[in-house]
Parts: sequence; C-alpha cells; structure tokens
Amino acid sequence: MSDNQAVAFNTAVGDLARTPLYDLHCSLGARMVGFADYAMPVQYPQGIISEHLHTRAEAGLFDVSHMGQAILAGPYAARRLERLVPGDIATLAPGQMCYTQLLDAHGHILDDLMVTRLPDEGGRERLFLVVNAATKRADFIHIAAELPDCALTVLDDRALLALQGPRAAEVLSRHLTSAAAESIMVMPFMSAKSFDWEGVALNISRSGYTGEDGFEISIPATAAPIFAGKLLDEAEVRPIGLGARDSLRLEAGLCLYGHDIDRTTNPVEAGLLWSISKRRRTEGGFFGYEQVKRAIDHGPTRRRVGFLLVGKAPAREGADIATLEGEIIGRLTSGGFAPSLGRPIAMGYADAAYAAPGSQVSLMARGKPLAAKIVPMPFVPHHYFRGS
Repeated sequence: MSDNQAVAFNTAVGDLARTPLYDLHCSLGARMVGFADYAMPVQYPQGIISEHLHTRAEAGLFDVSHMGQAILAGPYAARRLERLVPGDIATLAPGQMCYTQLLDAHGHILDDLMVTRLPDEGGRERLFLVVNAATKRADFIHIAAELPDCALTVLDDRALLALQGPRAAEVLSRHLTSAAAESIMVMPFMSAKSFDWEGVALNISRSGYTGEDGFEISIPATAAPIFAGKLLDEAEVRPIGLGARDSLRLEAGLCLYGHDIDRTTNPVEAGLLWSISKRRRTEGGFFGYEQVKRAIDHGPTRRRVGFLLVGKAPAREGADIATLEGEIIGRLTSGGFAPSLGRPIAMGYADAAYAAPGSQVSLMARGKPLAAKIVPMPFVPHHYFRGS
C-alpha cells in the first residue's frame, strides 16, 4: 500500500500540514514538496537513484507519518469489518496482519489498507488500520458510518516510520532489549508486535512497500524525531524520500492508490485476487461481492500488467498502450526509470485478450511509439522474510 507519485507532487508547502519529522527532514537537506496536504521530502542531497539503490543494498528510513492510523474496536469487529473489505480478517490471530481493500457497492476500490489483529481488550476485538494519506478522512468517515457498533479511534498522536532493506532487522535490533532484538530477528513477514524503547511504546510490523525486508514502526509523535535520529546514526541507514519510495514500489510491482487502483478498478483486474481467501471468495458478504465474483468466474475484461521498455526513453502514466498494428488496447497507470534494472518500466491495464506475457506492444509517449514487452511482475524479486 503506497500513495506517492512524482506527478502528484505540488511544490507549494507553505500552508501544508507537517509530520513530526518535518524539522529533521529540513536539517538533512531534503527537498520538500506538497503531497496529500502534507509537506513531505521528495529527495535528499544524494538524489533519488542513490536513495533507491541504497535501500536495496542496506537500509532506508522513510517518513510515512502522513498516512492514517486508527484502531477499530468492538464485539465481532473483525467479522463486521469483513462487510467492507474482501480480506480474511476474522481468521487473523493476534499479531497477524493482512493487506486488503475498501470496496464500494460495485466492487470498486475506495482505498487499500493494512489490517492488524491486536489482542482483545475488555471483551472487545481490536484491529489496527493503516490507510493512505490522500483518502484517510473519507476512509474513516466511511468505516465509522458503516460500522456503528464499533468504535473507531483515529491515532493522530502517532507517527509512522518505515525502515526498509536487507539490513533493517539488524539495525532495528540494536535499539531494543536483547529479548526484543531476538524477537525482531525472527518475526515473519506480515506480523506485528509491541515493544518498549526507553519507556516508549512501539508497535512494529514486519511489512512495507518496497519489496524488501523491513518494518513499519508506529510511535508516539513526540518521540519520533529522537528515534528516527537514532536510526539515522547507524552507518547502514540513510533517509529516503517519496521519489525513491515510488520507484521502489514500482519495481516491486505494487499498486499505487489513485493511479494503479482507484474507484474504477476492482481487485480481480488489478491482480489482487491473491488478497481474497478461498473462504471470502465462496462466502462473500462484502460490498460488491457479486461483481467481484463475476470477474473471478468469467475473468476480467482487462488486466493490470507490467511492461519492459526497449531503449532508455520512459513512458509515463496516461500513455496509451497499442498493438503493433496501432490498435489502442489500454492505458498506463505508472511508469518510470527502474534504477535496479537500469532501464524504464511501466504498468497499466490492457484488454485481457492482449495481456499475455511476452506480447509485443507500443507505448505512446508524446505521440511517439516506444517498443515494449508485457512481462510478469514484480520486475525485481521480493525479499520478504518468511522465517527460517
């Protein structure tokens, strides 16, 4: 789940909200831009390509405090949330998390989100939600209105950091007690635990949106700058901005809300069927189930696919996808340079009849056709930690 995109950046930051790490970003020489009503770092002096490659090789620290955090609590909160999402929430054990989507009555995606099962409290089930920044207000209004028997508590007093890369676990373990450090090292992907750091409560998940191993750390806003500074003091860690976050998630073949998925797309055509369990596909019971089930049974009319471009010229969001004979068969939703591959890549929706891997197509960039091939995603292998 990621909600950055270079084309969406606005350079005016004067009247925008600031995350708890705003002053730290400025002290590090970040170029600040407007995104989702927040002033956010798009890059640091070393540049986007350097930040991207460092994250793949070592560890990068991202400020994602602009995203929405909340706790949904109440009797049967997991089953009740399943009315709004196709994810398998009810079977999550405490400490397990899943990726899913908020759907409307037509099966279209209102947002994508992470849901973590917390320990029950006072006889009430509790779920920790993380939603995208640009949609968080509408998301929380929607959830509260549709689930009146549950209490939704928005955590405006917490920051969110993402430490990503192959050295992330090693670095994070240095700042915890020996017992907690051992626990961090063996936590599997898509799990979460609570830890103490110098009397500060940290809620840490082994997750992220780069395709690398890593962690997302929910921390009180007042403690976030100090903790972030401690991590950045480590030789393996560099600060990473929105620009590299976007190129990392694109290489990992991950959707960007508002671009690759939105209110016109459903999970099946978006290639997210893996996030809907067999039980949910069979039982349904969520908004838009009939439309989603129809797409599962009969296949979608279009599919999200990846593209490797020939040459160095990139194709961007909005570019038409055409057959070699010139027939328009779709449109790009994301595109850019892949630093790990040294070449441009893209993703978008193509008519299902033309979406087979290996198909040769043209991507129309400023009226000029660029040769490309449809390929499976991710473009760069995922390196999530599944356990020993």
